[in-house]
Amino acid sequence: METILVVEDDPAILLGLTKNLQFEGFNVLCAEDGEEALEIIFNKPIDLLLLDVMLPKLNGFEVCKTVRKKNLGVPIIMLTAKDKEIDKIMGLDLGADDYIAKPFSVRELIARINAVLRRKRKYEDKANDVLLFGNIKVNFQGRTVHKDDERVDLSPKEFDVLKLLVQNKGKVLSREEILNKVWGYDYFGTARTVDNFINKLRQKIEEEVTQPLYILTVRGIGYKFQIPE
Repeated sequence: METILVVEDDPAILLGLTKNLQFEGFNVLCAEDGEEALEIIFNKPIDLLLLDVMLPKLNGFEVCKTVRKKNLGVPIIMLTAKDKEIDKIMGLDLGADDYIAKPFSVRELIARINAVLRRKRKYEDKANDVLLFGNIKVNFQGRTVHKDDERVDLSPKEFDVLKLLVQNKGKVLSREEILNKVWGYDYFGTARTVDNFINKLRQKIEEEVTQPLYILTVRGIGYKFQIPE
């Protein structure tokens, strides 16, 4: 569940935003002034900051500037009654990711929030060296695999075989090549060793082991990884 910090000094608007965001499945934290907002930002993990401009103590521009000066990458959507072009430019120049003027429709706001969060997820996946295919998620940096959001237990060698195949997507790798690159040239294994590990991977990743979608057998040569279109 992603967490959104809503910073708004109007109690009615704050309550309405909180209820709508919770209805959409978000965890919501609230602040009614800029100083309280920074206290939360620096001490709790949040995924998005929904920030009103006209705030007591520190206004939204000052909060945005401080967050970016601290090199925090949390996405920021500015929320304000001001709809002048100069105010939008100022907010974006200070590091805001989006800007929406009051009055606004809740549906539009939710759409903008989801759009910003999608960009954030894609950036994080790329930064963390993550590959998504079908219902599988492979994190190479963390050496983890998830299927339908459930952790798949792979042995170190099983992960190494999968990583080699994925990194050579579309390329046919011979059993000997897989054996040498995963186990080393001084390992006295056989082609059967590779076949056994491929079978184990298919059992854990493929929906149908006998009709694999991702790890394919190339008769007489070896194996290749593909992502069906």
